[in-house]
Amino acid sequence: MCRHIAYLGPARTLADLLLDKEHALLKQSWAPCDMRGGGTVNADGFGAGWYPADGGQPLRYRRSVPMWTDANFTGLAGAVSSTAVLAAIRSATVGMPITEMACAPFTWDKWLFSHNGRITGWPDSVAGPAAGLPVTDLLTMDAPTDSALLWALLRHRLSNGEAPAAALAGVVSEVAALAPGSRLNLLLTDGETVLGTAWDHALSVLPGTGEVVVASEPWDDDPGWQAVPDRHLVLATRFGVRMHNLSADLAADLAADLTDDLATPETRTTS
Repeated sequence: MCRHIAYLGPARTLADLLLDKEHALLKQSWAPCDMRGGGTVNADGFGAGWYPADGGQPLRYRRSVPMWTDANFTGLAGAVSSTAVLAAIRSATVGMPITEMACAPFTWDKWLFSHNGRITGWPDSVAGPAAGLPVTDLLTMDAPTDSALLWALLRHRLSNGEAPAAALAGVVSEVAALAPGSRLNLLLTDGETVLGTAWDHALSVLPGTGEVVVASEPWDDDPGWQAVPDRHLVLATRFGVRMHNLSADLAADLAADLTDDLATPETRTTS
């Protein structure tokens, strides 16, 4: 069912964020704690995306091999530092291809995106939304997978000017209605804000002083980790965290929240 993590804060190496912690993404690739929905390991590829110090568009490294087998990434991870990172390890759904292009993070413009979960009834259940996309969007999907389609649907909304939080909530609501039982934990970042959804799968957040981590599983036993309630959206910056109930009609509120500066450390849940 995959695992993923996003970080915002002072510059830290990829090794510190993804390899060295007690229960880092590396360990989750062979010993995850919460693989609800099937699977025992996340060995079908991995990827890491980060934002360069010059403020340019995100860079990315993806492989279709288990993270623990890639010695090149170990060296890269120790040398690369960033203030904003999104990374994922993959457990491929049966029948979906195991290729580098199927691994998150997916990227477009300033955005990095990842999906932890699966769409039930794939692909028939989401043929309708897929048919509504421009043909070029379908032809340029990274891979014929549910995660890549979710990214295409979200990217289409973003490119049409929809507010990121409302776009994320809209995609989850649309797909969940058409494919009940789907697991739709999504992560999206532009390097300044992290948005995530918890939908029938685990997601946790660790707020800190000038930093924040949003992850499928906590990387240690720090009591500051907080579980994101199911069917909630989390909006996180370096300075605060807010959570919203996705079962409510929140389009206007979510759009407004993106204009708030979250200038002081706080956590707030709205229902």
